[in-house]
Amino acid sequence: MTDIGRSAPGHLGRFRAAVAAVFCLNGFLAALWVAHIPVITERTGTSHEVLGALLLLVGASAFVGMQVCGHLIDRVGSRPITIAAAVVLCPVMLGPVLATDTIGLACTLALFGFANGSLDVSMNAQAVAVERIYRRPIMSAFHGFFSVGGLLGSGAVALGLWLRWPVVATVAVLSGIGLVVVAVAARGIVARGGDPVSVSAQGAPCGDASTESSEPGVLASPNAPRARWWREVDLRRLSVMAALAFVLMLAEGTSYDWSALHIVETFGTREAVGAIAFASFSAAMMAARFVVDPIAARVGPVSVVRGGAVIAAVGMVIVLVPSTPATASAIVAIIGWTIFGIGLAGLIPQIFTAAGNLTERSSGRAISMVVGCGYLGMLAGPAIVGVIGGHSSLRLGLTPVLLALAFAVVTAGVVAASDRSERTSRT
Repeated sequence: MTDIGRSAPGHLGRFRAAVAAVFCLNGFLAALWVAHIPVITERTGTSHEVLGALLLLVGASAFVGMQVCGHLIDRVGSRPITIAAAVVLCPVMLGPVLATDTIGLACTLALFGFANGSLDVSMNAQAVAVERIYRRPIMSAFHGFFSVGGLLGSGAVALGLWLRWPVVATVAVLSGIGLVVVAVAARGIVARGGDPVSVSAQGAPCGDASTESSEPGVLASPNAPRARWWREVDLRRLSVMAALAFVLMLAEGTSYDWSALHIVETFGTREAVGAIAFASFSAAMMAARFVVDPIAARVGPVSVVRGGAVIAAVGMVIVLVPSTPATASAIVAIIGWTIFGIGLAGLIPQIFTAAGNLTERSSGRAISMVVGCGYLGMLAGPAIVGVIGGHSSLRLGLTPVLLALAFAVVTAGVVAASDRSERTSRT
């Protein structure tokens, strides 16, 4: 087997840069929708209740896209799916800002959710493929680039609104830039990225989805029999991974929707102070994702998940334990949200990597199941906090996050490297 990591460093860098660009683009495009929500709801006359239903529609269509995409990845590879999903998602971003009523907005958001879900699974399959070639952890950094993209997209929208640029024109230009990014990145996207990657002696991907093998880098006969995908997967491990993704993204989604409101309602601060809490959490998570990979290489994914969950739990305890006076309490709580973000930063990437390496031939469907369950958790988290908080207090509503982190500590062993991954890393 060719030692890809030493024979073609130039190609390795191109593969990694291309996938990083796709992650960044996905975060960038998602931010175009999120940052424009106030403008879009005003334009279409959408109430908060209807907006909540539309957000559920986005989540449901994304989940469907993930499952369809996972099946297609195992048939044709993640390269064409990644490119197609990104190409579709860029112009789709114009739909919400062009909508003039709720029905039109619902139709465009359904398409947005489907394309975004498809890209989410396919780009993570690509990340697993490139990580296999590198033979060391790099998944967390890819998720860091997603955060960078979200920051850039939010900044671009804020600049456009501040300068009073036409919203449709702003989104059209930014979507066009996205298409340029796709065109450039497509040259480095790995063929058959959802399966073990075949690479020539020069490091270039070769082969197609029908010529995969049970060993990375080796081509199998196109007529080789294929077992049903669920017979190739340890379903117990896959189920635990899906549950782990659900609870951890539930915790992450809670911070997105409730961190700022927690500061404002609990301590009576101004909205600007609440925004600092969310900004601190987001910045801490983004920065930490770029330093997790070397730690994972040194201590292993199980220790990263278990240790990260403990750190996040410490942060949440700081958030929930009251102190006086109120101003000092708000500062302490913001520090708690920051620690919470640091702890969570590297957890989901370890799970996605483990899911992608559960099976040789059906990693697309394995990843789609885990990512899909995680996405459902992100939608469910804010709702659970809202229901509990509405009947008691927001502080009590946030306690399920601690239960989620305790579950992560107990089940972290499920992300341990498989025998196949260890063989690949030693080749």
